[in-house]
Amino acid sequence: MASVHPARFGLVLALACALLAGLALASLAIGRFPVGFGEVARSLAAAMAGHASGLAANVDAVIREVRAPRVLAAMLVGAALSGAGAAFQSLFKNPLVSPDILGVSAGCALGAGAAVLLALPIAAVQALAFGGGLLAVALVVAIGTWVGGRDPLLTLVLTGVVVGSLFGAGIALVKLVADPYNELPAITFWLLGSFSSAGPREAAAALVPAAIGIVPLALLRWRVDALSLPEDEARSLGLAVTPLRIAVIACATLATAGSVALAGTIGWVGLVIPHAARLIAGAAFARVLPLSLVLGAAFMLVVDTVCRTAFPIEVPPGVATALIGTPAFIALLALSFRRSA
Repeated sequence: MASVHPARFGLVLALACALLAGLALASLAIGRFPVGFGEVARSLAAAMAGHASGLAANVDAVIREVRAPRVLAAMLVGAALSGAGAAFQSLFKNPLVSPDILGVSAGCALGAGAAVLLALPIAAVQALAFGGGLLAVALVVAIGTWVGGRDPLLTLVLTGVVVGSLFGAGIALVKLVADPYNELPAITFWLLGSFSSAGPREAAAALVPAAIGIVPLALLRWRVDALSLPEDEARSLGLAVTPLRIAVIACATLATAGSVALAGTIGWVGLVIPHAARLIAGAAFARVLPLSLVLGAAFMLVVDTVCRTAFPIEVPPGVATALIGTPAFIALLALSFRRSA
């Protein structure tokens, strides 16, 4: 499988956006309370126009208040995790890294677990999860800077592994002291990921850090491509390498932390989707980023729709992404190796 020609990338991206729109419409219609596609379109059109749709009140409520926020949350989380993964992979020049490289997910999980342990409301759970993710990356950058080394990127990766393990031990301690009848199930369920509590306020709150993280990456996409050059060549082009790397790390971490704070720990999305986008669009970050955003949103939307409709009970999306991501990544890895052989 060869990557598409750069001149045709616009068409590929447009087709991916059309697919995402179709999946969103289908997700709004599919569920235990079936709704027709016409009713979905009518309700959404009325909502945008600011007048009544004429549908039954329960139909409007299901579409606008239950499914629409969840659909938006799933797309937001998928896009943010995929965009962050694409940024980390381009920055570290390694297609096998993911947003977890800096211990962000572990930090968010520890913050959320502590909030559940203290019986705090959902808003506090998300706030502490977000704070835990930022604390994790701050520790990684601070320790990596203090340790130094000949290869700053390698030092940062190793420090991320260490900090992630440290926060993982904190998660285990929180689970150990939690009430096994009330608190422990809630912590475990949150760690597996869920969109069940994603209402309009939660989705709007997560949109802010995700946008603050992704928009600068999109604006800097051409400069990020220059980081693939040797550092001396990048500097000779007038590129401020170190500030750019710090900006990419900060933006990708912010997007990841906002996503994990909204939906819990969901793995594999930031690893598999950018890899797939790279196989389709080529290695240029300027093309990989937008395609990763769209494919990540579509993937997470499909996963969440299947998880909430295909089984008698709702399956955590973190479980589904692991079950799907493992064989998918093996296939992508084999495909990429065969192409490079």
